Amino acid sequence: MKFSKVLLAAFLGTLIALVINFFIKIGVVSAMISAMSSPTETSTTVKQNSVLHMKLDYSIPDRTTDNPFGGINFQTMESQDMTGLNDILRNIEHAKTDDKIKGIYLELSSIPTSTATLQEIRDKLIEFKESGKFIVAYSENYSQSAYYMASVADKIYLNPEGALDLHGMASQITFYKHLLDKLDIEMQIVRGPNNRFKSAVEPYFLDKMSEANREQMDKLLSSVWGQILLGISQNRNISEEELNKIADNLETVFNADKALEYGLVDNLYYKDQVLEELKGLTGSNKTINAVGNAAYAKSYKDKKSSKNEVAIIYASGQIYDGKGDETANIYSENLSKTIRKAREDENVKAIVLRVNSPGGSAVASAIIGRELDLTKEVKPVIVSMGNYAASGGYWISAKADYIYADPTTLTGSIGVFGTFPNAQGFLNDKVGLTFDVAKTNENADFGSITQPLTEFQYGKLQEMVVKTYGDFTNRVAEGRGLTQSYVDSIGQGRVWSGVDAIEIGLVDELGDMEDAIAFAAKKAELGDDYKVTEWPQQKDFFTRMMESMNDSEDQLDAAMRSKLGAYYDYMKGLENLQKNTGIQARMPFDMVIE
Repeated sequence: MKFSKVLLAAFLGTLIALVINFFIKIGVVSAMISAMSSPTETSTTVKQNSVLHMKLDYSIPDRTTDNPFGGINFQTMESQDMTGLNDILRNIEHAKTDDKIKGIYLELSSIPTSTATLQEIRDKLIEFKESGKFIVAYSENYSQSAYYMASVADKIYLNPEGALDLHGMASQITFYKHLLDKLDIEMQIVRGPNNRFKSAVEPYFLDKMSEANREQMDKLLSSVWGQILLGISQNRNISEEELNKIADNLETVFNADKALEYGLVDNLYYKDQVLEELKGLTGSNKTINAVGNAAYAKSYKDKKSSKNEVAIIYASGQIYDGKGDETANIYSENLSKTIRKAREDENVKAIVLRVNSPGGSAVASAIIGRELDLTKEVKPVIVSMGNYAASGGYWISAKADYIYADPTTLTGSIGVFGTFPNAQGFLNDKVGLTFDVAKTNENADFGSITQPLTEFQYGKLQEMVVKTYGDFTNRVAEGRGLTQSYVDSIGQGRVWSGVDAIEIGLVDELGDMEDAIAFAAKKAELGDDYKVTEWPQQKDFFTRMMESMNDSEDQLDAAMRSKLGAYYDYMKGLENLQKNTGIQARMPFDMVIE
């Protein structure tokens, strides 16, 4: 009888789980169908006297994805514009000469993406203004990132009851030492002797920043903040000194009138007043013809045709071994295959590697680096750095023919570490589990989390870390034409901004992806006879839909990001305690700059 009850309970539990999962998928598919049937999202027709409406209220990826769930807000089950940086920049460029587009309307609040991405969009908006068309910005509350973007506009409007958050930059790092102490878990850490700036492991054994980490963070923040102040100062004609005073005193954080008084905005308007303003600018007496980024990207096609290709290969996310979903992270097998295909394609005359990665597995980085080295022997390889190109991200970049970075790109972090959790105390004392082992060799149980490393094992790992760091610094020295001792002096795990990286020889020039593409074409001697292609090629819609429905982890991750908001990063930090074990070339994964 007891067995029958257990069996019945298990059956009912499984049945309920299947039913719940079924209805979740039905809901998601319904949201997708709704999104696909929405004329504002799928229309390819742009009316006369239109405005390009840009909200940018999401973490902007380098590339627009065809993932059917990529534009679904799992909290509201509604579609959301998730246009990538590639299409945003193309939209702005195309809108310059599109007779149907009269101007751009920036409706901004918070833009949860890194400064380098913001700067590329902002620079493109400055180019757009050369066409003589207008840019109008409005917000009920400008976050600091949103205002940096808005400051390029001809007119900046703020809600009379709103605020403008200008307070300076801070980097918050989460430390797990006390949590691990309470759980009785030891993170056994192996670092090279000269990796004093390799701060990715500090959260495991410290409860605050080391002096070396604070030194590099102060320099990084000053560099990035300097770029933001420079941009705002130039566009609003307010001195950097005055802007710093406003930020220090939180003058505008709770006071819209102060934002107007200091000249940060042009007027305090409610949204209906902004819409009336847009009607006047577009010559409309009734409604405003607004087209969003996603819809506008589908309204035109690149007319350039050529058999010669400059291939953009995207390398975005943390670097892992093996195969996986390459829309979110870099997997060595996937990316290596893409690079190999581009190398063997006779139509591809040059490659632009778009790197947006804080690093990851040292082995995976070396595998990808090898494919790039082979490719460089037969065609130009140019690197365009995005928000990050650090540690493993720099490893794969180091031997390129030429490297472009944004001024606020975080790069370098030339260093290696290893983390190996010892959960013996947690399992024995907290959970009540004990373990015993039979083995054929002295170190047959090496790597088990149920016991600490022996002195011999730790020594072997130390040898591996030292060797990997030597390989890393040697690769950089060869790629950049530097001595290995010099690379070590600027390495040691230290993170640099794009501006500073030029001065020390890690980057060749400040520039964006367009600059990298133009240089690649010039290097391949193509003149104007080339077209740009994007790699890897994205799968068709229905294939991606089926893969997404079967990938419960991605669905859960998207739902958690939507639900947790700012707390999502803390959850991911704990998850990475488990994922990022072994030998890593990675900068701090939970560094948040606000």
